[in-house]
Amino acid sequence: MLERFPHDPAAFTQGLQWVEGRFLESTGQVGESGVRWVNPKTGEPEAQAPTPNPQAFGEGSTFLNGQVYHITWQTGEAYRFDQALKLQETYSYQGEGWGITHDGQQLIMSDGSATLFFRDPDTFKVTRELTVTDGGQPVTQLNELEWADGSIWANVWMQNRIARIDPQTGQVTGWLDASALADEAARTAARNGQQLTPDDVLNGIAYNPSTDTYFLTGKRWPVLFEVRARE
Repeated sequence: MLERFPHDPAAFTQGLQWVEGRFLESTGQVGESGVRWVNPKTGEPEAQAPTPNPQAFGEGSTFLNGQVYHITWQTGEAYRFDQALKLQETYSYQGEGWGITHDGQQLIMSDGSATLFFRDPDTFKVTRELTVTDGGQPVTQLNELEWADGSIWANVWMQNRIARIDPQTGQVTGWLDASALADEAARTAARNGQQLTPDDVLNGIAYNPSTDTYFLTGKRWPVLFEVRARE
């Protein structure tokens, strides 16, 4: 643990990314979904936009080449915004959307299964599929994603651990245990008069390459943690 930052306790966090000194965050829940730029020191949005379809349940988001990509859970819609969060394009896709990140060239998306989908950022079409395994067994419920130091990091829904994945083989090369962070988040919420629910799980990974540190939070957590991963 390196540092703690405030996090909006009303934010049902679905995506998190560190971009030029601030966070890109997306949130879920129908009628509450959207994308926002967040000041890390205050936890407050500096700019925000709702998910364009008001009936959609917003999911992950990522920033690539000056554009913000945002996906939805069950409506099969993805959106591209400019950096000012003005809608530029809407895409359609098959299946569910959970998390999204990129490797600098292609988007990488999860759908709650053990498969990750590489997508063209211009067309949103699938260019490659990758099955994630650990010890030869598929790792399902892959959720929020982050590209960091040549690996894909993935929250596993309803678990307090994060998988580090080889983007070529799909093999899990390590696990980050965030149980202590989840416990502290629950205690912090309780002190603030907030009761975390079973849905308020670990979800949100942002990597800062300049410090080689990770920012971790969860759905409706009142705190965001900066940590350094150890082998």
